[in-house]
Amino acid sequence: MNSESDLREAICDAGRRMYARNLVAATDGNLSARMGEDRYLCTRSGIPLGDMHAADILIADGSGRKVEGEGKVSSEFFTHLAAYKERPDISVVVHAHPPKAVALTLAGLSMEDYALPELVVALGAVPTADYATPGSHEGAEAIRVLIRDCDALLLDRHGALTVGDTVLDTYHKMEKIEHSAESLLAAYLLGKVQTLDDDQMERLLKARAEYGLRGKFFKRET
Repeated sequence: MNSESDLREAICDAGRRMYARNLVAATDGNLSARMGEDRYLCTRSGIPLGDMHAADILIADGSGRKVEGEGKVSSEFFTHLAAYKERPDISVVVHAHPPKAVALTLAGLSMEDYALPELVVALGAVPTADYATPGSHEGAEAIRVLIRDCDALLLDRHGALTVGDTVLDTYHKMEKIEHSAESLLAAYLLGKVQTLDDDQMERLLKARAEYGLRGKFFKRET
């Protein structure tokens, strides 16, 4: 397990990456990491992730109460806690506002259709959670069922959420969402998105299994 100091630095590094890649703007987004039983590192409310320092990161407990640090726990942290409760196997949660992925939800378009091979292998389907008022406890309920079976999802008209083992791994899943959304958005603008057929999907799922990727997969309904 990484030390608390290592986790703080990893969170700051991910925050800078998120800002540099336009996944967040101003004080958008938040990150957290599970330190142990009932203890979490989490970014504080109102902090620009691109300018964050290790001392800006708070410690909170499983009820969302601040245990240590200056400032307020982000109101979005309750959504993180819902993910941790449903997924005892994960250690990190990242929330961002990737603009092209958000644009898809604004247009009522889904990333759950199987179109991009690399997205299928890396993440499976990326479902969209029901709309919830940002910063409210509604967000926790909106993601609770979906997060049990996936490592990445969109938040309707609000952003995206990824979960994983390490801060860097979880950040990379967010980067993959936005890169894939950019391709899908371009395809929609060109007028057509071709989805993968059953044989192509079967081969991709076999490759996914050979890579030893963790997590369940949303299989196409027949």
